[in-house]
Amino acid sequence: MVPFGGWEMPVEYSGISVEHMAVRDRAGLFDVSHMGQIEISGRNALDAVQRISCNDASKLAVGQTHYSGLLTAQGTFVDDLLVYRLAPQHFLLVVNASHIATDYAHITANIAGAGDAVAVDASARYALLAVQGPKALDVLQPLTGIDLASLKYYWFAHGEVANTRATVSRTGYTGEDGFEIFIPPASADRVWLALLESGAHVNLIPCGLGARDTLRLEASMRLHGNDIDDTRTPVEADLGWIVGWKKTGFLGEEVLRRQKADGTSQRLVGFEMTERGIARASYPILSNGATVGHVTSGTQTPYLKKAIGLGYVPAALATIGTAIDIDIRGRATRARIVPLPFYKRSR
Repeated sequence: MVPFGGWEMPVEYSGISVEHMAVRDRAGLFDVSHMGQIEISGRNALDAVQRISCNDASKLAVGQTHYSGLLTAQGTFVDDLLVYRLAPQHFLLVVNASHIATDYAHITANIAGAGDAVAVDASARYALLAVQGPKALDVLQPLTGIDLASLKYYWFAHGEVANTRATVSRTGYTGEDGFEIFIPPASADRVWLALLESGAHVNLIPCGLGARDTLRLEASMRLHGNDIDDTRTPVEADLGWIVGWKKTGFLGEEVLRRQKADGTSQRLVGFEMTERGIARASYPILSNGATVGHVTSGTQTPYLKKAIGLGYVPAALATIGTAIDIDIRGRATRARIVPLPFYKRSR
């Protein structure tokens, strides 16, 4: 157990590699109740969400969600988040645990001019459990009347899970199929146990922060505080696809449009080690012996069985196949730029 965003969180239950492989092969169960929830509602709630987040929330149908960025006026990340459209003018934002207070202050300050829109920190109302893996549907379906097979990726539905009021979304942070389940905190332990019992036939196991990190890195999902932060923009982070380029009036718009047109001096890339060694966050990235960037995330992956990582390099070095070195405790160790994502599940 370790302190994490104001919570005590499990790093592992039975071992990071064991948990990682369970999610890739069968299913794993995560308690992610540390995530924050901020609701925005009112006659102008859509206008408020459009201003503070970079993706185009007007394209969301009721019952649909998308990945977005909460940006500064400079186009850099305050946080990354999921935006759920609960009703035409009612949205739920799922934010990172350590940023709830910062995000809420930023949101309330920047929706003031949007009209009739109010933000509420609703985090205390929700516990959040995630069932992830190719057998996730088999685990969850016996416990709910929601037709999970018809629930599309990045859509959600309301119903019951284990006789508890719930919202179920087909989302996750592992690169696998799976579901995230919003429930009242008082019912979390009972639903957790019901899920473990329902998943016993596929050997569902609990998973901690360690496997969550290795899984998301294999899937090239960014980690706020490492791969993205208040010094980086979506364009630099190779996340231009989360920007609603057809909308106007959002924070950071001018900077992002300029970067899209002119390019950026640095870009986030993926790399894999071609010599023996594991790159870790903050290790220097070298080119011709000179430091040109730093690793933001890195690990030895249990499923791919490769040492991989993410990091920012000068745009001229961001071409697939480019050779670089990682300074691993004073030793220049060869790596090469590779396409992202490292891992993509079969559909």
